[in-house]
Amino acid sequence: MAKLIGIAFKTEKGGPMISASQAEVTQAKGVEDDVYGRPGKRQVTVMSLQQWQLACNDIGKDLSWLTRRANLLIDGLSFSQQDLGKRLAIGELVLEVTGETDPCNKMELACPALEKALQPDWRGGVTCRVIHGSHIQLNASVSF
Repeated sequence: MAKLIGIAFKTEKGGPMISASQAEVTQAKGVEDDVYGRPGKRQVTVMSLQQWQLACNDIGKDLSWLTRRANLLIDGLSFSQQDLGKRLAIGELVLEVTGETDPCNKMELACPALEKALQPDWRGGVTCRVIHGSHIQLNASVSF
């Protein structure tokens, strides 16, 4: 069974990721206090632990998932183009997968070759919009 193993947000553009054990996720703000949480297709970003590990293996580094700057980290699911439009349930939270989170040059600045390692097979994660907000916490069950 897949589960939520990481929650993070940033309070200012370009600011550090702040890790949390629980958070309120709403249609109005995304993950609480996240600077990019406004309504839209990129309201919440979700990444797979397994896909992150593949990227790290490719570059021979053991990097914190926070390097990716995603909001949520899931263990036990991987993402692909076939997931577009699907609904992802994290406890009572319901998200709609709206696209791939494209790796950007911030990944290259964080670690050489990371941007390229995240490009194949949606390793960089997915963008989502909040369909039904909820309070979430680590170890919540996750499913499509």
